[in-house]
Amino acid sequence: MRIGLAGVGRIGAFHAETLRDLDVVDEVVVADIFADAARAVADNLDVGYAPDVEALLASGIDGFVITTATPAHAPLLRRSLELGIPTFCEKPVAATLDDTIELTRLAAAAVTPVHVGFQRRFDTGYRNAKAAVESGELGFIHTIRAATHDQSPPHVGYIPTSGGIFRDCNVHDFDAVRFVTGREVETVYATGANKGAPFFAEARDVDTAAAVLTLDDGTLVLVSSTRYNGGGHDVRMEVHGEKGAVAVGLDDSFAFRSAEEGADFPHGPPKWSFMERFLPAYRAELTAFAGVARGDTPSPCTVADALAAFRVAEACELSRREGRVVRLEEVEDL
Repeated sequence: MRIGLAGVGRIGAFHAETLRDLDVVDEVVVADIFADAARAVADNLDVGYAPDVEALLASGIDGFVITTATPAHAPLLRRSLELGIPTFCEKPVAATLDDTIELTRLAAAAVTPVHVGFQRRFDTGYRNAKAAVESGELGFIHTIRAATHDQSPPHVGYIPTSGGIFRDCNVHDFDAVRFVTGREVETVYATGANKGAPFFAEARDVDTAAAVLTLDDGTLVLVSSTRYNGGGHDVRMEVHGEKGAVAVGLDDSFAFRSAEEGADFPHGPPKWSFMERFLPAYRAELTAFAGVARGDTPSPCTVADALAAFRVAEACELSRREGRVVRLEEVEDL
């Protein structure tokens, strides 16, 4: 199997290396808008090189991986659907709601599969939480707490094009909530604040945010995010039910220290980045995509799934700006 990858930034180079090491992949070929960067990554990883993305798409690849900057996701996904090449696209599939809706329609009408990169669906903890909910061992679910706390903020140049903290960070939590519970969000109330670098406010974004979601079965979801969690990269989910509770991310790398006298948990060390936290999930995700590209399995995370999470993020941003509860029906859908 021959896999092409467009975009050799941090996550792109990481995915190229992961794909190279998969037994089911025979060859990886990379391209980038900056040809020299693609050549350097190709040489460093000992993988193939294409001078540009069009040359890559025309080279007979069996699957296409999009890891470019967000503005390029939508046009590249349109192109791969036009050519009928099975595609893996890092989230988001597009920078705007309108483009995401358009791509959802295109993908639904196509026979070509698209797998969107929400890697938490392949994390062991989230999958175990989903199984606990589905088995009924927790009884009815009444409360979920979900958190995405970055250890340190991204580069100043990233924020203006990130889409904001709900679309960039918490969209993973929104997808994970849908994945674990099998339910949809009905209403949101969101807020945010800035105590860190001024470039967040200058981009009309916040560095810390919180939201309360109500699911269609009445379950309450408390979501938080921050760009400043000095104790380490902290991604968690707690699922509280009538008969019990489970927690994702509660292990020795937990990015907290206990304030209780005599407590020695967690033992550490903490994780410091999302790539470190989710390394096994990324490998499992790309292995799954190889199966999708071969036609062995359907997409485990479709463009429609990406739209559902994006709509929740849109509702949260609207709620934050207007200071009110927002119903998901207010956000445009298919």
